[in-house]
Amino acid sequence: MSLIGDTFEGIGGLVEDFGLPGILVGVGALALAPVLAKTGKPVAKSVIKGSILLYEKSKGSLAEAREALEDLVAESRAELAEAQDRRLLEGSGSSSAQPEG
Repeated sequence: MSLIGDTFEGIGGLVEDFGLPGILVGVGALALAPVLAKTGKPVAKSVIKGSILLYEKSKGSLAEAREALEDLVAESRAELAEAQDRRLLEGSGSSSAQPEG
């Protein structure tokens, strides 16, 4: 077949697959693309600006939460070390204090 025949056969396959309404929606989308690009750009920029602001705010909040968590971990480790030292002192004190007989 010729190139033109193959092209028309391909278009016929599209019409069978999507139907005429699907083809019309595609053509309409192509026609509206320049208009949507002009109006969509400011909307997209606004969304991006808002996302950047949200990221900056959350970054500070996350840093504060991380610092609080690190403080809790440090306090917990200190308490565990203190408890372990206490057990070692109690253990060494009871083993050395044996009654003489």
